[in-house]
Amino acid sequence: MISPQRSSWGGRLLRRFLAVVAIIGIAGVVVWGFIAGRGGATMEAQREQPVKAPVRVSYDNTGAPAITLDPNLQQQAGIKVVIPQPALYQQQLPAYGSVLDLQQFTDLSNTIANAKAQLAIAQAKLTASQAAFQRAQMLHKNEQNISTAQLQAADATYQSDQASLHAAQVQAQNAAASAHQAWGPVLGQALVKSAPAAKRLIERKSMLIQVTLPSGVSLPQPPQTASIQTDTGHRASIEFVSPATRTDPKIQGVSFFYTADAASGALPGMNLIAFLPIGQPTAGVLVPDSAIVWLQDRAWVYLRTGSDTFTRREIATTFPAPAGGYITQTASAASPSEGDPPTPNGANDNAVRSLPTGTPLVVSGAQALLSEEFRAQIQMGGD
Repeated sequence: MISPQRSSWGGRLLRRFLAVVAIIGIAGVVVWGFIAGRGGATMEAQREQPVKAPVRVSYDNTGAPAITLDPNLQQQAGIKVVIPQPALYQQQLPAYGSVLDLQQFTDLSNTIANAKAQLAIAQAKLTASQAAFQRAQMLHKNEQNISTAQLQAADATYQSDQASLHAAQVQAQNAAASAHQAWGPVLGQALVKSAPAAKRLIERKSMLIQVTLPSGVSLPQPPQTASIQTDTGHRASIEFVSPATRTDPKIQGVSFFYTADAASGALPGMNLIAFLPIGQPTAGVLVPDSAIVWLQDRAWVYLRTGSDTFTRREIATTFPAPAGGYITQTASAASPSEGDPPTPNGANDNAVRSLPTGTPLVVSGAQALLSEEFRAQIQMGGD
């Protein structure tokens, strides 16, 4: 049997133990709250500190944008640079092109064919009537069984067929003259002789394009080959035919006839841009498609001008490369040489849109650079 004294002592011990546990728990809660509050304050202070942007945009004295990108962001964006490959650049003169409706051309072909047929018929009739008249003359002279009336009838037929042949000849000559006047000696002669070139145009296997130079611009000799560009950006080659017999009334410039293959996408009534090669080929570089970014319908590339600095620069797009991309002049070859033909305003601005020799070109990640450039500008505007 437990004594009352011993039981009272055990109760006091238990109460003391519980009090100590409670004190320890309260202290733990207080310490945890202090630590959590201090951590939140630290995080809040960190959030309130100004963020250092890893991207900076500046502009040089010409207004060209330059972007500074730290190495980590360069790696994330997949930036790769190469030294552009050298290539021959051919200066291109922009001109106005229009695909002609060849209904008149086809009608003239039919007129010429009909005149030829009438001429052949008249010639055959004359040959027959001439032989009949000569036979009648001989029979009448030998007092054989032919009357004077029959001889006169044969003579009349012969004279009539001579007149018909002359009329057919005049008709054929007029048709040929109309062809020469309307389309020039080359196409006109092709119509008269039914040459393969004329047949291809009539059958729409080839399209005829009138290329008109800007007013006040002339060429000593039109190039034998050139190119056209449609509104969709598609390029196709064209072949020189002859000087045009008329000019575009809206432009009043020197005009030439060129032909394009039907597969070029050129259709009658379509307006095009023609590019005529002029001057001698000069030094240039190849800019691949992967290096080009488009902004406001203009082509731009990024050049690495420092370990973490890239400059955006516009390039000319008048000379497409055969395998894609464009060939542009180097800065040392962009100035016009003495003796170069005159060009309209804006056609010879390659000095502005040329590339310096030996400068690394961004061929991967150019679009990411453009995005980072505009993002940095937005952040600068927000500050």
